Amino acid sequence: MLFGSSGIRRRYDGDLVTLALRVGRVLGEGGAAVALGRDTRATGPLLANALVSGILAAGGTVHSCGIVPTPAVAFCARDLDTGCMVTASHNPEQDNGIKLFNPDGSSFSTDRQDLLEQKLTGESYAGWKEQGRLLPRDARTPYSRAVIAGRHVPDGQKMVLDCGNGAGCTVSPALLSALGVRAECVNCNPQGRFGRPSEPLEEHLLHIPPLVRNSGAAGAVVHDGDADRMMAFDARGRYITGDRMLILFARYLDAKRVVTTVDASMAVEEVAEVRRTPVGDSYVSRELRSFGDFGGEPSGAWIFPRHSLCPDGPYAAALFCEMAGEWDIAAELDDIPGYPMIRESVRVERPREVLSLMGATNPTDGIRVQGEDGWFLVRASGTEQKVRITAEGKTMERAKFYMEKGRALLREGKLHLGGRKE
Repeated sequence: MLFGSSGIRRRYDGDLVTLALRVGRVLGEGGAAVALGRDTRATGPLLANALVSGILAAGGTVHSCGIVPTPAVAFCARDLDTGCMVTASHNPEQDNGIKLFNPDGSSFSTDRQDLLEQKLTGESYAGWKEQGRLLPRDARTPYSRAVIAGRHVPDGQKMVLDCGNGAGCTVSPALLSALGVRAECVNCNPQGRFGRPSEPLEEHLLHIPPLVRNSGAAGAVVHDGDADRMMAFDARGRYITGDRMLILFARYLDAKRVVTTVDASMAVEEVAEVRRTPVGDSYVSRELRSFGDFGGEPSGAWIFPRHSLCPDGPYAAALFCEMAGEWDIAAELDDIPGYPMIRESVRVERPREVLSLMGATNPTDGIRVQGEDGWFLVRASGTEQKVRITAEGKTMERAKFYMEKGRALLREGKLHLGGRKE
């Protein structure tokens, strides 16, 4: 299976370069116009050039955006055929990959992913008279203008901003400044190595709380490698979990209908009508086409359908700054309903096979078991050799109970895999 829950993502090697060339050929078929961007990884230029070669060889046109956040590429694609981003998102620097977007900003559906994968073995190229074109494209300016036009922040507000040395460095500092935010920037130079692990988890951001408290900031906003994610801290320096951020955004936007994933807290159902999808922004964005005022995942991927169907870290950062100017975020968080939740990642060889043996129709969607006072979810990671277990209960005792149920189900699946004849 080539695509995971968020595009193609894997350890960089020669096969990934060859794959990029082939993907480019498919994207350029019929003279298609493609917006192409990349994050700051050292292997980005090579993979971007391989994609360019494939697109041009198929007769397509490349609108080259350079280093920009993923949502800027998706925004740029609205008047083209496809958006293509070279990134491994929150994975470490040694990984890289490809994300693909429709003109409305949504990720390729599984059907379109399957069709692209089927075409990869083809060898048809345009003749010398039909070669494509490579054009420079400023994706940052129109994207930033669109974000700025929709948000309003009190002038002079202080905020800590950590871009993780990723693609957000090229947009978020200037964007927040244009909104009147006085940002204390950390890891905001777009070098090819990350100053911290790219995934914006609390344990990767221990430097943020003292910065917030010592600077008197209203909080902090944090991006991953391609800035499709945004996580935050309140003015007390407290990390805001994805589940609480989901509810905070829903409340502020007065979103009556929310789309989120099967691993999100049941507390969101106390503030809005909710539809749940499998884990992955492509599923959330697809559902938002017909239902919902706002959507997102606890991982920090927030989708604002009136702006775009792509998860948008800089937009979410601007919105959070606006909220912090109107609300006492810390007090709002204390008022949000919440239940104990436990998340665990287990390294497993052949995780997809294990989940299939457990009875999952789609291993990355996983198996979710709902009880009267809680639930658990066991699913294969779409990008790593891991199985992720999530459990939530009305009390910590019940959350631990459901977590053990999930662990037991995983042990049974691994036992079946070990006993299966090859």
